[in-house]
Amino acid sequence: MNIKNNILETIGNTPLIRLNKVTAELPCMVCAKVDSFNPGNSIKDRMAVKMIDDAEAKGLLKPGGTIIECTSGNTGMGLALVGVVRGYKCIFTTTDKQSKEKADILKAVGAEVIVCPTNVEPEDPGSYYSVAKRLSTEIPNSYWVNQYDNLSNRQAHYESTGPEIWEQTDGKITHLVVGAGTGGTITGTGRYLKEKNPNIKIWAIDTYGSLLKKYHETGELDMKEVASYITEGIGEDFVPQNYDMAVIDHFEKVTDKDGAVMARRISKEEGIFVGYSAGSAVAGLLQMKESLKPTDLVVVVFHDHGSRYVGKLYNDEWMKDRGFLEVKTVRDIINTRGKVNLITVTTSNTVAESIALMKKYDITHIPVIVNREVVGTVSERGLFNLIVENPAVMQKTIAEVMDPVLPLVSMDAPVEKLASLITKDIPAVLTKEDSGNYNIITQYDVIQALGK
Repeated sequence: MNIKNNILETIGNTPLIRLNKVTAELPCMVCAKVDSFNPGNSIKDRMAVKMIDDAEAKGLLKPGGTIIECTSGNTGMGLALVGVVRGYKCIFTTTDKQSKEKADILKAVGAEVIVCPTNVEPEDPGSYYSVAKRLSTEIPNSYWVNQYDNLSNRQAHYESTGPEIWEQTDGKITHLVVGAGTGGTITGTGRYLKEKNPNIKIWAIDTYGSLLKKYHETGELDMKEVASYITEGIGEDFVPQNYDMAVIDHFEKVTDKDGAVMARRISKEEGIFVGYSAGSAVAGLLQMKESLKPTDLVVVVFHDHGSRYVGKLYNDEWMKDRGFLEVKTVRDIINTRGKVNLITVTTSNTVAESIALMKKYDITHIPVIVNREVVGTVSERGLFNLIVENPAVMQKTIAEVMDPVLPLVSMDAPVEKLASLITKDIPAVLTKEDSGNYNIITQYDVIQALGK
């Protein structure tokens, strides 16, 4: 029988999956090391167990003790699983920029979570780093894991992630692309692969607002590089001890928007539900496509699972609020369908003339315009009902039978807004161009726009 003794024994041996669509513009094969298959849904499970194993071996953590850590969420989850299996209490500090889902998940597995401000320096007493450090001095029989400077972090990837990738690619890997945060994954994995083949390129993905790229290139800790950013899981405002910059060949910065948009593309186009850093990693790789050739084999690390971000990058409103999601507007509808001459009538036209126009141009609604201003509308359904009741209405003027003016919307109104305006009773809306010309938008136009 193949039975695991506990959940920790399922960590590692995650699949390597070829990417087919989001990297189609690249000349070479690109594969993703999908570590959301770990039980805690992230690559951090690997080093969580390793750091606790080593702490126990050194006598730093004793039975019944408390694990303390500052975490963006994923390391906390891995540590929490260890805590559940081995009987440790867990207290985690995190930042207010992390998704609410991450904190809720940690609480679900029994951890205590303390949320600290993001935009403070690591040495600030209120930072999640400082609070974790302080708690470890105040709570008896506690151990502050400190993933940033705990070298068991990178050793875990040297012992597991690196060998797995080497074996899964039959040693043919030419490039490793990793979102860089604590430095453990990229340093440990990169060091192992470089020992196997020094020609393998190790590319780190950084974010704007982080100082890692400049430090790698100049050795200078430039705090002017540090700024607020939204991307989760990568970038730092200090250099953790887990880094061995000699292992890394290049740092590439990716914007918050590009990382978020690409994460959504990966999930939709590849069927792999990924977190923020995976999107940043692929976006960064595409920025470096000129450095690749057909014989290359690139491995991109997908650190965690998209479920941690459903309230953020997988939430349309969150994306729109930050300008990350391209919002289709009425203007887009007009531009996409091309210029269409608007058929109109005036109040002096007859019902018969209006019906003739509807038949000729295969339309169901005609605005009534007088002196370039819309004063009403006639519809196929409305005229039909009148004619059924009284055939003589055919000779009446539009002024006598017209319906109210259709709603007028801005050219920049989001397409989604039209869904609340176009109803069974109001089947179309009007928009006015800067030139003064009117356009009619029907339900069919909206369906076409949202379907593209």
